[in-house]
Amino acid sequence: MTPTVLVVDDEPLIRMDAVGMLEDAGFRVLEAANADEAIDILQTTTDIWAIFTDVDLPGSMDGLRLAHAVRDRWPPVHIFVISGHRIVDATDLPAGGRFFSKPYDHVAVVAAFRELQNAAG
Repeated sequence: MTPTVLVVDDEPLIRMDAVGMLEDAGFRVLEAANADEAIDILQTTTDIWAIFTDVDLPGSMDGLRLAHAVRDRWPPVHIFVISGHRIVDATDLPAGGRFFSKPYDHVAVVAAFRELQNAAG
């Protein structure tokens, strides 16, 4: 089964780039422009394997709050947090979360996804 990744970013070009990177790596990708859209997708789509979210999002919560909400409500979902405006400390991330600064290295991001995929067997 192809893992499904939810990309959450309010900047359409950055979101498109992330979607393309992950699709090229063989993942099924869904998109959301903010945390509210992401929560709606998570509630209706049962096979999401990971989220890849920006920190700075418009709406009811930022990407860090979204990451913690996902960890609380959907514990098996892997969490990747990105930001071009701030450095996120590991203590700010939910358990098992990973952080990448923008502009991120596509090879490093895909390698992190593959590492988790291989760990799951």
